[in-house]
Amino acid sequence: METAVKPGPEFWTEGGVWVANSETTPEAEGLAEMALHGLKAQGWCFFQTSGTEGVRKWVGLTKEALLISADAVNRHFGITAEDRWLLALPTHHVGGFGILARAHLSGSAVSRLEGKWSALSFVEACESTQATLASLVPTQVFDLVAARLRAPARMRAVLVGGGALNAELEAEALALGWQVHRTYAMTETGSSVAAQSCPGSALKVLPIWQVRTDAEGVLTVSGPALARGYAVREGGCWRWENIPGEGLRTRDHVEIFETDGMRCLRFMGRMAGTVKILGELVTLGPIQDRIEALRLKLGRGTADAAVCDVADARRESRLVLAVSGMSESEAAEMQKGLNETLRLFEQIQDVRTLNAIPRSDLGKVLLSALRGLL
Repeated sequence: METAVKPGPEFWTEGGVWVANSETTPEAEGLAEMALHGLKAQGWCFFQTSGTEGVRKWVGLTKEALLISADAVNRHFGITAEDRWLLALPTHHVGGFGILARAHLSGSAVSRLEGKWSALSFVEACESTQATLASLVPTQVFDLVAARLRAPARMRAVLVGGGALNAELEAEALALGWQVHRTYAMTETGSSVAAQSCPGSALKVLPIWQVRTDAEGVLTVSGPALARGYAVREGGCWRWENIPGEGLRTRDHVEIFETDGMRCLRFMGRMAGTVKILGELVTLGPIQDRIEALRLKLGRGTADAAVCDVADARRESRLVLAVSGMSESEAAEMQKGLNETLRLFEQIQDVRTLNAIPRSDLGKVLLSALRGLL
C-alpha cells in the first residue's frame, strides 16, 4: 500500500516553477509559463485554494518560504533524522507537500500511503513502515476513531490540520493512543502558523509569524514564509494579485494572548459564508449564485432555494439545499443540476423543505437564521 517518496535535494535549490497539479485542477494550464515570463518567478511552487469570492486561485509560494515554514514545524515538534513520516495527504495540497519539505531539512524518511484512503490500511502502513509521524485532517481522525483502531507504539505524533478537531473527537483519539496535535495552518503560509502547546483550545504561535487582530477580531498574519500572492485565471487569461506587505487578512476570527511566556492563538470561528468540508475551504456565495441561475433555467423563479452548511461529525460541515415552494421532484432536479457543476466535496448532501427561506430586506439569505431552521 505504501511506497518510498522524497524529492531530490536539487529540487529545493533549482529555479523554474512547480505547479501542484491534480486530476481535478485543469485550470493550471499556462500557469507555469505565466509565472516564468510574466512574473519572472524562479524557484516558486503554486497550490490551488479558493479565493474570498469563491474564485479558484493559485497561491504562489517560494521554495525558500516553504523551507522556512518546514524548519519552524521541525523545531516545534523536535523532528529529526530518526523520525519516519507516513504521507497520507495528497502532495498537490500544501499540507501533504509540506511533509516533503520537513523531511528534506530533517533527513527523516517518508513513505506514501497509496490508493484510496482507508483507516485500516493507514494503520497497517504505520506498522510496516515503523512510522513515527503523520499529518491528517479531522475526517481521517474520525475514521480511525470510528473503527476503534489503536495507534501503533512507534507513532509519536499526528499533526491535525485542514479543519477544526472538536474536543470529543480529540479525546477519543487520545484514548486510542493517537497523539494528536491540533494545528492552525493555511495554504498561504505553507504550513502551520500555530500548533498545540498552549493550555485548553489555544495553540502556540510559531516564532516565524507575526499575528494581530483588527476591531472585528479577524486575524492578519505576516512573516518570512508568507506567500507572495495569487494567480487567478479569468476568461482564459492569467492575472496576478499581490499579498500586501503588511500581511494577509484571513477569514478567521481568533483570540491572541500571552501565557507562560508563549504567544497563543485560539480559533473562534470563520467569517460568515465560508466553511471547511473535508479539509477544503468552501465559499457559499458562488454556490448560491448557481442556485439562482438554475432556478431561472429550470423555470423555478417563483419558488425559493438556498444552500446552507450544517455540522457533520465526520466532514466537519456538509451542504444542504433548503427549498420552499417546490415539489420533491423539482427539488431533486435542482440538486442534481447543482451537483453536476460542483466539486465532490462541495456536493449537496440532502434537501430540506421549509415554509420560507429567511432573507433580509435586500434579499440576501440569512445564513444564521437558516442554520437555526435546519
